[in-house]
Amino acid sequence: MFLTDIDIRKSLKRGDITIDDFDEERLQPASYDVVLGNKFAVLESHSAHPIDPMAKILPEMRDIEVQDGGRFVLNPGHMALGTLRDYVGSEKYLIQLSGKSSLARIGLVIHNTAGIINPGHYLHVTLELFNVNSVPIILRPGMEIAQLLFSPLSSDTEHSYSETGRFNGDNWGKNLTTENRTKKKKIKKSKK
Repeated sequence: MFLTDIDIRKSLKRGDITIDDFDEERLQPASYDVVLGNKFAVLESHSAHPIDPMAKILPEMRDIEVQDGGRFVLNPGHMALGTLRDYVGSEKYLIQLSGKSSLARIGLVIHNTAGIINPGHYLHVTLELFNVNSVPIILRPGMEIAQLLFSPLSSDTEHSYSETGRFNGDNWGKNLTTENRTKKKKIKKSKK
């Protein structure tokens, strides 16, 4: 079962759901549209080595910050991490991140497997962006990129994600270990 627009609005007023900068225009009948943030991380493919998550061998990633009005080009067959501008969370609900059909139809995948936000996890969600199309896709900070669905829990949780979750707090800073981050690149506003 998922909350309707009426219940999402009530839960926001009670403080059971947190959505910073809530915008009534983005409230759908049973979901809430969220927008793309300014942070991206891309694989440094020129220095890539086999990834072995069990041995903590992770790829080198480069942070990119795109200014409002700028654009990020996601090439065919490429993956990048992105972030939501919206800060979201709840102690009472399991939140599900879902793609938007309009973007799925052009070949954009917004998450590969990490589609849930556990109770007690408050964050700017990290997106696992992938272009399955044969042409580049332009992404712009502030564009509607995904939607959130809110599902009630059958009972209170024994432990909150804030106590047990490894990505609690600054989710972006924990996407990869510090030694696998490389220099940050800023992309200025596009003239197009």
